[in-house]
Amino acid sequence: MIRKILMVLLPLLVLALGAWGSWKMIESRPQVETRSAEVVPPLIRTVTVAREDVRFTVVTQGTVTPRTESVLVPEISGRLTFVSPSLQPGGFFEQEQVLARIDPVDYELSLVRSRAQVAQTRMLLERELAEREVARREWEALGQGEPTALVTREPQLAEAQAALEAAQATLAQAERNLQRTEIRAPYAGRTRRKNVDIGQFVTVGTPLATLYAVDYAEVRLPLPDSELAYLNLPLDYRGEERAESGPRVELTADFAGRRHSWWGRIVRTEGEIDPQTRMVHAIARVADPYGRGSDPGRPPLSVGMFVEAAIQGRTAA
Repeated sequence: MIRKILMVLLPLLVLALGAWGSWKMIESRPQVETRSAEVVPPLIRTVTVAREDVRFTVVTQGTVTPRTESVLVPEISGRLTFVSPSLQPGGFFEQEQVLARIDPVDYELSLVRSRAQVAQTRMLLERELAEREVARREWEALGQGEPTALVTREPQLAEAQAALEAAQATLAQAERNLQRTEIRAPYAGRTRRKNVDIGQFVTVGTPLATLYAVDYAEVRLPLPDSELAYLNLPLDYRGEERAESGPRVELTADFAGRRHSWWGRIVRTEGEIDPQTRMVHAIARVADPYGRGSDPGRPPLSVGMFVEAAIQGRTAA
């Protein structure tokens, strides 16, 4: 009997204790403060607007090329007796500097023979002049009427005069050939490639070396049609003088881990549009590319260097 009573009362006691504990926990909870949400205004930055002109810039790329490049060839034949150290690849030289010399002995002998020929023909001419004067006096003393050309030795005089002129032309040619034994630089430049060396026999037209000028360097810059409106490019028209130099351009390139820059100017545009890329090519020119300039650490603007170009365009007000 008692066991049945306990089986009924114990669950009721457990439920009562749980209810009482829950009520105590709710009663002892802390009071929650209620407050309105704080609205944080967004941060903004103000700028005072001022009217000013803006210059457009067109960016492109290109490779440095020489303005003038030529192949050095002899105008006479012979054995090379001297080759300048400046004719090595990369060597610098000045205008009219002797780059190579051909053995001049044969041409000196030819000059001596030509001078002797001139002296001989001049003597023959003087003799014909004297004989013409003698023939004229004899005709005046013995003949009648006007003397014929044969009497006054006009054909013989003309032949002697022609022989003298031919001898003088041969002498001039011999002098020129002797001068040509010294092969001189046509301009101040640098050697790209050497093909011969001392002791080699060369003939007329044999390529001795490839040279290029160092007064200017040029960069061929492709420009899309959509960006031409931002530039004042120099354009050539038939029957008109070439336009003045175009906008300035800054060329930049990386060399030995540093960024370097050179200033040049657009000097012309090519006369056609590339049929494949539909690009117009402008030519930028830089003066004295191998000079040290104001920056002692700046390298020369060497041929073949790949550069980025920033062309100064029109100004928008």
